[in-house]
Amino acid sequence: MAFFPPGIPVSKRLFDLALILISAPVSIPVILLTAGLVRLLHGAPVLFSQVRPGYKGQPFTLYKFRTMADRRDAGGNPLPDAERLTGFGRFLRGSSLDELPELWNVLRGEMSLVGPRPLLMQYLERYSPEQARRMDVLPGITGWAQVNGRNNVSWEIKFELDVWYVDHWSLWLDVKILFLTLWKVVRREGINEPGNATAREFMGSGKP
Repeated sequence: MAFFPPGIPVSKRLFDLALILISAPVSIPVILLTAGLVRLLHGAPVLFSQVRPGYKGQPFTLYKFRTMADRRDAGGNPLPDAERLTGFGRFLRGSSLDELPELWNVLRGEMSLVGPRPLLMQYLERYSPEQARRMDVLPGITGWAQVNGRNNVSWEIKFELDVWYVDHWSLWLDVKILFLTLWKVVRREGINEPGNATAREFMGSGKP
């Protein structure tokens, strides 16, 4: 991915880079402290990495802090997410500190501070043509869907919100979403889908 991805407004890219630079005196110590605690409580590796679809579905490697321990059953198989998610991991997710390594993805031009969340590669073939329009912008650390329900709304509603963002993007909207994100983090709203550690897998619209 280019440092200034073609098709992405230069003003949005400069806005992201400026905010990262301004926040660096605070964000860098927080990142280092969080990394140390993850290493102490969860062991190595400190980072969770996974290939995700980005702008126009182009794959990239996303980085987050680990929130789950490597717990397995007698057969060596990983336990369900709810059983591997630690108390510290819940804190990281609730405070969104687990997302901080994604600032590296933003610096590389693979993500933006604000945009539809990058989901799983297998979802690409499950999107409807309208839902796939969510990838017409850079994926984000936070987004319009995250401040309007996060994991408490259905996939279909989240995708509708993502496409709305694509159609109505502006720098002022990004500023609004960032402030609303801070408010949601403080109130710890919408972190988990009821009955799940995070959110259920998207199987395609109209499928269970």
